[in-house]
Amino acid sequence: MARYSNFYLIKFQYLGFRFHGWFKQPDVKTVQLMIEKTVRFILKDEKFKVIGCSRTDAKVSAEESYFELFLQNPLPSDDFLEQLNYYLPSDIRALTISETDETFNIIQNPKMKEYAYYFCYGEKMHPFCAPIMAYFRDPLDIDLMKQGAKLFEGEHHWGSYCVKPSENSQFVRTVEKSTIEVNTEYTANFFPKNSFVYRVRSNGFMRYQIRLMMAQLVRLGRKDCTLEELERTLVEKPEGVFNDIAPGSGLVLKSVEFE
Repeated sequence: MARYSNFYLIKFQYLGFRFHGWFKQPDVKTVQLMIEKTVRFILKDEKFKVIGCSRTDAKVSAEESYFELFLQNPLPSDDFLEQLNYYLPSDIRALTISETDETFNIIQNPKMKEYAYYFCYGEKMHPFCAPIMAYFRDPLDIDLMKQGAKLFEGEHHWGSYCVKPSENSQFVRTVEKSTIEVNTEYTANFFPKNSFVYRVRSNGFMRYQIRLMMAQLVRLGRKDCTLEELERTLVEKPEGVFNDIAPGSGLVLKSVEFE
């Protein structure tokens, strides 16, 4: 087993639409796979390991994410970041690189993550919007959805908002921010006249949690459930796990803060 004595933290971003998430899996294209291929091409026979800070789902993008690069020897040159960007595909970009040490744990050290979910409804959106925006056919009561989003803030039991939890999953978690706003951040001449963004911030999320939260807010916006029914989903003994999961392509990891 290789022993590593050099550690680098790399901030990067990517458009996830053509990737099957971050984590490397057999027979599918993932972000980790492309990064490891590129690093291997640059460093040749150097032994290395790559670990990411967040296992995003298929088609989920990241404005700001991180991975840690473990090496036996120091990087051979100061232009590694430039080489990385030169050989990476156009939908992945490295932003910064900094040296860290063996005490840093990229899995345990993240203190806060913020996600944004971009969406629109009503008239069919331009197909070019699909990589970063979800489309819902039915009319949505945005004001009611804003009220529902506020119910998610604070400490709750999220047992209904997780797919295939492990035996050690911690369901009681605190959401610091949960708001719905008009989207003014991402714009283009082919975007719909009105689009929105759901912002959610916490120190940790379970598998599919945000997409399940978004799906319930859409149900609320369609008047398929009430605020009272939504609030009852945040109890310790939920009635069941939800079947509706919002599409992955609207979800973007916006920022990661470390301790």
